[in-house]
Amino acid sequence: MNAGKHTHLIKTEAQRLGFLSCGISKAEFLEEEAPRLEKWLNQNRHGEMRYMENHFDKRLDPTKLVDGAKSVISLLLNYYPSQQQHPESYKISKYAYGKDYHFVIKDKLKQLLHFIGKEIGEVHGRAFVDSAPVLDKAWAARSGLGWLGKHSNLLTKEVGSFYFIAELIVDIELEYDSPVTDHCGTCTACIDACPTEAIVGPYVVDGSKCISYFTIELKNEIPGDFKGRFEDWMFGCDICQDVCPWNRFSKPHAEPLFHPHPELLSMAKKDWLELTESVFQKVFKGSAVKRTKFSGLKRNINFLE
Repeated sequence: MNAGKHTHLIKTEAQRLGFLSCGISKAEFLEEEAPRLEKWLNQNRHGEMRYMENHFDKRLDPTKLVDGAKSVISLLLNYYPSQQQHPESYKISKYAYGKDYHFVIKDKLKQLLHFIGKEIGEVHGRAFVDSAPVLDKAWAARSGLGWLGKHSNLLTKEVGSFYFIAELIVDIELEYDSPVTDHCGTCTACIDACPTEAIVGPYVVDGSKCISYFTIELKNEIPGDFKGRFEDWMFGCDICQDVCPWNRFSKPHAEPLFHPHPELLSMAKKDWLELTESVFQKVFKGSAVKRTKFSGLKRNINFLE
């Protein structure tokens, strides 16, 4: 069987597993991204996310992650919810409504890797879901799954940007896709809407000013300068995506594990202010919100008051 047939098999199985789309690019050094990443780090745009400084070479070269790597298979999984939180609630990012995506996607990737081994033969590869030094948005863009918007998220004309990105890096040659063109045009909706001015210019986000950074990554106290600028976001932030015109094409996901706990949708601000650890454990069982812990979420809620 040739690369074309292998590629067709992989993409068909990815669709069967529930992935929104699948694109493939050649595993090679990310030459264009290297100076951009270096400049971003040198300007301290990563704040206290010191792990971003580690494994610089691995972030840019997939052959340092998988010996003999030849292909990067990029996959998108939709998480746009059919229902959203109570309108008078403190808000969490839509991606965190249901079960932690790391577990959901890793399981699907393992199934896909097993399928590849069974149908194609001995294949060496690794699965990556936002937890290793892989520039997932860059690979997805190279694989023709979308373009990087001015808010630095991957965008598609068909369904916007509310989806997760994951990769399989494998040591077999496949048919490679081509990047798509940028369709942001003159629009600056995301830049204009960011209340903390984290999007410092088109395609450049200062992670250390992002509401998601403050409410998830930052372990210390949130700087007082940002008081009153979070627009009720207590975990993550979707503002730059919510205002993007392309997201009017977002469609609800079909993944049962991403459905939220019923209480999450009904809780209003007063309920969050009275949040107990037992309710936190119940509502966010298996959720990505556990990353900030009960104490972190309480810190975020108190900062919004």
